[in-house]
Amino acid sequence: MTHHLVPSDALIATRRAVLRGAAAVGAGTLAAWAGGTRAAAASHHRTGTVHVVSRHTGPYEVMALLDAHGTFPLPRQEAFPDATDADWVRAERLDPAAFGADGTWELDFRCYAVRRPGGRVTLVDTGIGAAGSPASDWAPVPGRLPSVLQHAGIGRDDVDTVVLTHLHEDHFGWTVDPSGTPMFPGARHVVQRAEIAALDADDSAMSYVVEPLRRAGLLHPVDGRTKVQGRPGCAAVTAVPTPGHTPGHQSVLVDGGGRDGIVITGDVLVHAVQLAAPDVAYRLEDDRATARRTRWALLSEARTRHHVLATAHLNRPFVSP
Repeated sequence: MTHHLVPSDALIATRRAVLRGAAAVGAGTLAAWAGGTRAAAASHHRTGTVHVVSRHTGPYEVMALLDAHGTFPLPRQEAFPDATDADWVRAERLDPAAFGADGTWELDFRCYAVRRPGGRVTLVDTGIGAAGSPASDWAPVPGRLPSVLQHAGIGRDDVDTVVLTHLHEDHFGWTVDPSGTPMFPGARHVVQRAEIAALDADDSAMSYVVEPLRRAGLLHPVDGRTKVQGRPGCAAVTAVPTPGHTPGHQSVLVDGGGRDGIVITGDVLVHAVQLAAPDVAYRLEDDRATARRTRWALLSEARTRHHVLATAHLNRPFVSP
């Protein structure tokens, strides 16, 4: 489904204001997995799309979970104003499905589950959420993460950790249900303290996610590089600060103990054009210069260590840097 938006430079300071011109789409309720009745709402999903794709590294299974697919409100050239024709040619080779008609940007909205022996799970990001979630202003809600988790054999009590890469509405939508009750009541929710500190008092993330998690005793702020699972010298899951897109953005390194690690990138790169040309800035990055340095550093380390990238918005979940 295509959204239309007339952008204004005066609105860049407020990300949601830029995106709010798109009408909310779709309707639905929670999946049976979450205790409700799931309505049919597939118009924004690609026919035949595989919603769970997995890779292994050491003892970990990393599962890409497709919450939704849609057309971004901004045309791709407006979202990435510095991209050249040559950049777009290289990007289209990497992710042809991102190139819609009339200059549109087609993107996935993806979360990741890291399952370790014994079946316990670290969930990275929670997608766009239900109808009425903060992402409803512009994203193709409702997402389908609850049913995708069910399909992957993951129950809500299997999730003992949720890592939120950052507090944009398309990454925290299923953290709570529409009543504000945490969806994963047995999980600590790992967020960089700098990300929380940067929120305005009226930011939807504060009322929709931070305060409910805080009241439930599930908010787990961290500072800097933090081992989420594992032991020193062994396979581990680690939250790694990757600022720029937001002040407290973090990525997740899943290190199986060999040379086949997986980096869950969050929004360090949101389109293949930033993989083809890392200097290309995204219009809605909080600090473009910092985001550019972060992107180069992440890609350089991934190439040196032969890591695979697990992306949130490219139409391929796992890509080589």
